[in-house]
Amino acid sequence: MSKKSPRKGMQRLPAEKLYAQELKLLSKNDQLPRPDNWNLSPRAVVDYIMGTTMKDGTVISPKYIGNRRLIEIAVATLTTDRALLLTGVPGTAKTWVSEHLAAAISGTSRLLVQGTAGTHEDKLLYGWNYPVLLSKGPIREALVPSPVMRGMEEGRIVRIEEMTRMPFEIQDSLITILSERSLPIPELNEECSALNGFNIIATANDRDKGIHEMSGALQRRFNIVVLPLPESVDEELNIVLERLSPDLLIQLNKKIGKNSIEEIRKVVTIFKELRDGQTIDKKSSLKKVNSTISTAEIIAVVNNGLAMCTHFGDGTLKTEHLASSLEGAIVKNRETDEAPWREYIELVIKKRKDWGAYFEYLSR
Repeated sequence: MSKKSPRKGMQRLPAEKLYAQELKLLSKNDQLPRPDNWNLSPRAVVDYIMGTTMKDGTVISPKYIGNRRLIEIAVATLTTDRALLLTGVPGTAKTWVSEHLAAAISGTSRLLVQGTAGTHEDKLLYGWNYPVLLSKGPIREALVPSPVMRGMEEGRIVRIEEMTRMPFEIQDSLITILSERSLPIPELNEECSALNGFNIIATANDRDKGIHEMSGALQRRFNIVVLPLPESVDEELNIVLERLSPDLLIQLNKKIGKNSIEEIRKVVTIFKELRDGQTIDKKSSLKKVNSTISTAEIIAVVNNGLAMCTHFGDGTLKTEHLASSLEGAIVKNRETDEAPWREYIELVIKKRKDWGAYFEYLSR
């Protein structure tokens, strides 16, 4: 019988709850100055994101594996009056980093606006409780604050996902907030002024350029940090291993053997080579697939493989469990992705020593 998950049936806890013990330990041992309404000092926030070992030997797990300087720049930005925009191709942990930054700084990552083509202005400003509005008129009790307004009132970090998915005119409603640090409420003849600690972390995918690009006026109010794809197979492998499904690992008694790790390494290698358009040894050029094949897709493939070996295997992660999800993750558009993928199978996988099981499965 599998061990019971510590998450008590919840599919996903927010970062501030999932890593509550780490945040508590860092806060207790943090002797550095903290900006107003920050739960941790800027240095402790970076240590929480990047991971560290405390003086008593307690290990703080890394939440982001990459360039520490990028996270330092992001945290430093949030101590100023400029907002932060995390950008990069899909799957570079923009959402993940923004959630953990908000959790470490404000103690909550739940002040969130999801940007879509249908996002209305009231999601960034405020709305109204219409029954109260109709019966009592425009009074404060009838006003419904947006996550942005709540963040201003409480001095907390607000997250805006997929900024460039929102129409221009909706995006630009943030200009006054970011410039004046206040939100006018003309219906009540008053304004909401931001407390210290308020700021915005927005994310945007490079692939979304041309959909609803931010105006120059709005861009000037953000400091832009580009999160890159992992540079090496080892770095990407470490990211994948850190992000495996905790529930599935519990069912496997948290054991991922060396052979299974090598199988995962092969999957990482496949994605990186198709993404870069060349083999790892740089001896052969390859056709790139047109679709985005990011670290997020690798994590999905491996988690699906874990599910397969847990529920339909003997608990050991094997080639067949991983290979079963590969084509679906890589070939998202048959017209542009099928040919490069088939060519890669014939020219690379087929010729590699110890990759015979992958070739046999994928060439069916």
